[in-house]
Amino acid sequence: MSAPLLRLRAEDADDLAVMAAALQDAVFVVRDLTFDARERRFVASVNRFRWETARKRGPYERVRGALSVETVLGVRSRKLRLGASDAAGTILDMSFIPGETPPAGVIALKLGGGGEIALEVECIDAALTDVGAPWPTPNRPDHGQV
Repeated sequence: MSAPLLRLRAEDADDLAVMAAALQDAVFVVRDLTFDARERRFVASVNRFRWETARKRGPYERVRGALSVETVLGVRSRKLRLGASDAAGTILDMSFIPGETPPAGVIALKLGGGGEIALEVECIDAALTDVGAPWPTPNRPDHGQV
């Protein structure tokens, strides 16, 4: 029997670190990244590798997930082809950089290929929710680690 789908909330840097571990190696296409300035919400729909169910030799699974970040004041990106809606990316890490006036700061999504998405936030208010059923995948992400 497969593990239950994840539903995580982050309200501080420690929570965000747990969420980052679940998001490691999640893949997305640019058209699935949205920022609603009026609602101050950033959403990324991703195909998340299920590290929590992965054994050393498999079986491996991915699942569709939604990362939602609230209280977003602005979004910057680097090395991300925003004009290419079909361009794919990979989330490698997510961290919080405190601002001058706590609890404000920047949630930084580190992407494969040296890219980054920086979310300027009033405070950490994020959710990661798996949606739909997991599906098998033949490969486990490999970062050259033993």
